[in-house]
Amino acid sequence: MRICVYCASSQMCDASYHAAATRLGGTLADAGCTIVYGGGAVGLMGSLANGALARDGKVIGIIPRFMTDVEWQHPGIENLEVVEDMRERKHRLLTGSDAVVALPGGCGTLEELFEAVTLKRLGLYFNPIILLNTGGFYDPLQAFMQKVIAERFMNPEHAQMWSLVDRPEDVLPEIRRTPKWREDARDYAVVR
Repeated sequence: MRICVYCASSQMCDASYHAAATRLGGTLADAGCTIVYGGGAVGLMGSLANGALARDGKVIGIIPRFMTDVEWQHPGIENLEVVEDMRERKHRLLTGSDAVVALPGGCGTLEELFEAVTLKRLGLYFNPIILLNTGGFYDPLQAFMQKVIAERFMNPEHAQMWSLVDRPEDVLPEIRRTPKWREDARDYAVVR
């Protein structure tokens, strides 16, 4: 299974986020999953990769060229793909993935997450999207998305496009129990 993981480069966030990212990397590696992520060496990106590499996991990093110019790439990643820009990076991260996992993060992580949700709504991505809700990080976002649905900017069915789990160990079971998104997604992409 190829798992796309969106995660932050911040080193300043609470240590619990780093610990969860490290555990997720190890958990996915132990299960034989391939992790594809942003290729960075610091923050939750580095913690995720280090957790997987410590368990001999397969990790693919996809990083824009400008980030390699300032040496943000993870030196331990054997499969590091350098792309031209952020747009290509996002496309390559998602393409061929069997699931998306979003760890806590800032605007970059949220932008990637919302693109995946949008593509799923439009029937262009059909696989599970899991938010690792470490310390309740995504609780406000979940409440906001429920408001988006209640205010009729999205249909009630759209609430099923993603799910939240509290622990890294819950990610794979949630992926496995989440059905493929409906092939007729475009039929109800527009609010009714």
